Amino acid sequence: MGIKSASAEPEINLIPFIDVLLVVLIFLMISTTFTRYQELAITLPTANGATSQSEVKQIHIAVSRDGRFAINGKVTDRSQLGNKLSELNPDHAIQVNIDADAKAPHQAVMSALEAARDANLSNIVFSSQTKK
Repeated sequence: MGIKSASAEPEINLIPFIDVLLVVLIFLMISTTFTRYQELAITLPTANGATSQSEVKQIHIAVSRDGRFAINGKVTDRSQLGNKLSELNPDHAIQVNIDADAKAPHQAVMSALEAARDANLSNIVFSSQTKK
């Protein structure tokens, strides 16, 4: 009987390939070390230096624990900080003294620095407390 059977086309079995890829993926997941971003315990510095004897006109910006601002003892909000600094310093020669609480948010301190920069003030000092 001269019946010819049709030749079967070769096919690629993907199941072993997928199995090997899953094993490699599991190996990489187990062997990879993940970095953790941890909160740093920071102790703010204290200073033992003597106070300056020269009289310099100063603007005091107080930053409270909850991120509120006060300029020379008068409470103000963040949006008005730059404008009030510009009003107090027409000739841009006054020293800015930032008195930030140890627990004040970093963003609040940066906002005070930005406001001083916006008012073209470049003489900026941070307060610290002396060791007892």
